[in-house]
Amino acid sequence: MVRAFCLAVGQSPADLPTPQARQDWLSGTLPAVAAQGADLLLLPELFACGYNIGADVADRAEPADGPTAQAIAALAKAHGVAIHYGYAEADGEALYNAAQCFGPDGSRLGRHRKLAIPPGFERDHFTAGQGCTLFTYRDVRIATLICYDAEFPETARHVASQGAELILVPTALGAQWGWVAQRMIPTRAYENGVYLAYANSAGAENGMEFLGQSVIASPDGQETTRAGTKPQQLYARLQLEKVSAAQKRLPYLRDCNALGPNLR
Repeated sequence: MVRAFCLAVGQSPADLPTPQARQDWLSGTLPAVAAQGADLLLLPELFACGYNIGADVADRAEPADGPTAQAIAALAKAHGVAIHYGYAEADGEALYNAAQCFGPDGSRLGRHRKLAIPPGFERDHFTAGQGCTLFTYRDVRIATLICYDAEFPETARHVASQGAELILVPTALGAQWGWVAQRMIPTRAYENGVYLAYANSAGAENGMEFLGQSVIASPDGQETTRAGTKPQQLYARLQLEKVSAAQKRLPYLRDCNALGPNLR
């Protein structure tokens, strides 16, 4: 039996100025996403609060079950589409660059805290997360990595080894990093034999220009669909049998275990 899964990627405008404006954009976008039959909508890194907002990120941070989470869960339920989005998570005194996903019944499916905090403003504000967990939605095993996390081959290999068939990557990639989106990210899909979706913002936010170029890459490393530099939605019907076929054809996940003794 063919397993199909309709994935949407929302390349949202970077210049949405407030959390409420971001929720309003999402609310206005979801009817079209639902009309396409999407099972899940992936949104960019720190979508809920904005990325290049400096110290305001602490003021816009919320607990994982805060008002923004409740609003997005309600939107997921209203439109029958799972929503995976980035946000600034406040947990006691700590602040995390986080992402979570709410299903079409409004329940939380999965969550992740960014593991690798890159140089720049993020290191001034965020604590690194620990560990990766997978969640299953519509019979698809899904993992989350956030932006810089996915630039390390070890992280994608780790979640693929745990059984991930689809890796969701919210990002906030600047315009100067085109090689990452164009070459590195499809390579991560290829070298693990998985689908990988990469959701970036488009345009500028407080002087930072985003690359756009969100992409859904297939297990053979090919681009299923690729965005330009403007806000838009991408759609792809994933054929999950391609994951097992790719991993059988190139058994990197199995054979990498045999390399250890030979590298010493």
